[in-house]
Amino acid sequence: MSQVKFLHTRIRVSDLDATISFYEKLGFVVTKRNDKSPAGNRLAFLELEGSDHFLELCYSPDFKVEFPEDLMHTCVGVSDIVEYCGELEAAGLEIWPDGWKEKFTSGEKKMAFVTDPDGYEVEILERS
Repeated sequence: MSQVKFLHTRIRVSDLDATISFYEKLGFVVTKRNDKSPAGNRLAFLELEGSDHFLELCYSPDFKVEFPEDLMHTCVGVSDIVEYCGELEAAGLEIWPDGWKEKFTSGEKKMAFVTDPDGYEVEILERS
């Protein structure tokens, strides 16, 4: 069998620039933009340093972004979740669940979430 590799995930967004700004706060970098794909969409490709997988944002003015709550989420791994979440809060992002700092010091699993402008959840996991 030929070698297979997972390359990217595409999500539809309602405001490309606002969504890019959100993901840049998480550490993503825009590596490529396309203001008119063959299908007429505006696209942005975002990567995290050290990751092979990238996030493709897709905007089309005639597509209304709607999906059921908790349909899907992405996940990023960090070496120090308290430091990372503190940086996100300082950048104006809301971390949930409430009381995440206290939960992390009590020995519970170190996992938190943020929500992007369209309601997609981003899970944050501490990895050693």
